Amino acid sequence: MAEAKSGQIVNVMKESRLFPPPPEFAAKARIGSMEAYEKLYKEAADDPEAFWGKLAKELHWFKPFEKVLDWQEPFANWFVGGQTNVSYNCLDAHLGTPRQNKAALIWEGEPGDSRVYTYQMLHREVCKFANVLKGLGVKKGDVVAVYMPMVPELAIAMLACARIGAIHSVVFGGFSAEAIADRNNDASAKLQITADAGWRRGKQIPLKVNVDEALAKSPTVKKCIVLKRIGCAVNMQEGRDFWWHELMAKASADCPAEPMDSEDPLFILYTSGSTGKPKGVKHTTAGYNLFVKKTTEWVFDIRDEDVYWCTADIGWVTGHSYIVYGPLSAGATSLMYEGAPNAPDEGRFWEIIEKYRVNIFYTAPTAIRAFIKWGDHWVDAHDLSSLRLLGTVGEGINPEAWMWYHRKIGGERCPIVDTWWQTETGGIMMTPLPGAIPTKPGSCCKPLPGIIPEVVGEDGKPVEPGNGGWLVITKPWPAMIRGIWGDDERFKIQYYSDVPGKYLCGDNARCDEDGYYWIMGRIDDVLNVSGHRLSTIEIESALVSHPAVAEAASVGRPHDLKGEAVAVFVTLTNGFEAGEALRKELKGHVRKEIGALAVPDDIHFTAALPKTRSGKIMRRLLRDIAAGRETVGDTTTIEDYSVLARLRQDED
Repeated sequence: MAEAKSGQIVNVMKESRLFPPPPEFAAKARIGSMEAYEKLYKEAADDPEAFWGKLAKELHWFKPFEKVLDWQEPFANWFVGGQTNVSYNCLDAHLGTPRQNKAALIWEGEPGDSRVYTYQMLHREVCKFANVLKGLGVKKGDVVAVYMPMVPELAIAMLACARIGAIHSVVFGGFSAEAIADRNNDASAKLQITADAGWRRGKQIPLKVNVDEALAKSPTVKKCIVLKRIGCAVNMQEGRDFWWHELMAKASADCPAEPMDSEDPLFILYTSGSTGKPKGVKHTTAGYNLFVKKTTEWVFDIRDEDVYWCTADIGWVTGHSYIVYGPLSAGATSLMYEGAPNAPDEGRFWEIIEKYRVNIFYTAPTAIRAFIKWGDHWVDAHDLSSLRLLGTVGEGINPEAWMWYHRKIGGERCPIVDTWWQTETGGIMMTPLPGAIPTKPGSCCKPLPGIIPEVVGEDGKPVEPGNGGWLVITKPWPAMIRGIWGDDERFKIQYYSDVPGKYLCGDNARCDEDGYYWIMGRIDDVLNVSGHRLSTIEIESALVSHPAVAEAASVGRPHDLKGEAVAVFVTLTNGFEAGEALRKELKGHVRKEIGALAVPDDIHFTAALPKTRSGKIMRRLLRDIAAGRETVGDTTTIEDYSVLARLRQDED
């Protein structure tokens, strides 16, 4: 194994399988060949301002922009001088066209209730709720906090804010009262929107109870709108709390969209750092709108007749960009589901695909690994023949999970778009285009037009091909983060200080000899074993390729001789039993797959791994457990604290 230089990361994973786009898919695709992709990519690279300026004409403009980009590192101003409105581009732009009476949102509740909104119906509801907000004193530039279940009213609230120029701050409906208050106070939110409760795995999640506790610590929030989702009894404070349905009953359906400057803020979305308080990522109007529209069209090859389902929660950026703003700007039919993938049983997702004849399915690798663990019989019971495209989002997908997804869900006929992007990037940055780019299991493949990535060492210089390093983006793009809310200095330090002139993604990656990119985990997830820097994702992929392993997380712990020892936490596929024999077998498997250097020193078996609400494994917490330390930092996003307690108990 070659020694990596200057902070480079040793590449130990080899993946040679290649899957070309199915000819029948490519024949009808928007971008149907490698040549077409390369031509588009070159056009964007040669003259990015001309490229994005031409595409921006697809949006509706109240006032045309005068300049495509003003770049004062690290601050970007896109489409300078222009005025548009995101709600207009999502709704009004389709009125008076054949899409007017097409389904915009299809909604399935966890208990089985459902609703469909055409573009015309959704426009009416959004206009009414925009007038409700105005009636409660919300003005352009005010921050509206949203803490709701996955119901259509969540999308309606966002679009209504965008319509009148209010800035929304959506907080995931599983967060605690403390997390809501922290975010409300950081954003100086003026109004709160919530529901009485929501459904999750058959249980009622007490949203209004959490909000009441949060508002006691949120002095800037003066009013609260409450949606009646469940019908349970809740406290309603006179003068502060208002029922959604009562306000809507009196609201006018006439509310013209407010012309917004291109760089007016659209939303704040809080994302947890590894330490310290959560940071409010700020996204603005025109560049974000254009980027999510075009990436929806390119990446999902979206067609008017498609039913498209992104399974993310709108509380995360994936839901903002690829349930609401991207699909609706593109005139698509977007499916929303309220509940868990195993409610009432582990076949729920496949039942929904069969019921609505879903064509495009976009989900997370953590969900795919859960599907594998639950067993193929849940899939086999349903007709998934309507699917024509699959996608993954949220983290890297290991090759064996990719292959299962390809075979079992896609029937070996559906291209898979493995998308890499972040809250900060606003939209998808790297992915195979399904009709153009052959896929490699586990690789996010190629950058999209207008995205210029590079892999550098800690000295900021490009690494040798095939080696890993820090992933940076070298040129501005329209949906890029515009700052951390109220903290420009933190924004500069975090994203632009380590590699001057380039956006530091916080991920390690490598680029192979074919120009394909492989994400190798977060920068702080690198293991330093005997002077070799190893990627966590490669060790995890090796473990998951063993039939006994459903999911794995690798972390480092201090070691007197090696610097760091490799510790892994493993959840098993149903039917396998934890024990010393399996521990020995897994160590041998890693040795065979990627070499002696990566063999784990410790293997911990666990029923589940601690994850954020968006499904990312919280390796920071696992590092603390492996090292015997107490956990520190922000844990507001953990999915299940009992997982952490059980892991601690196992170590005692």
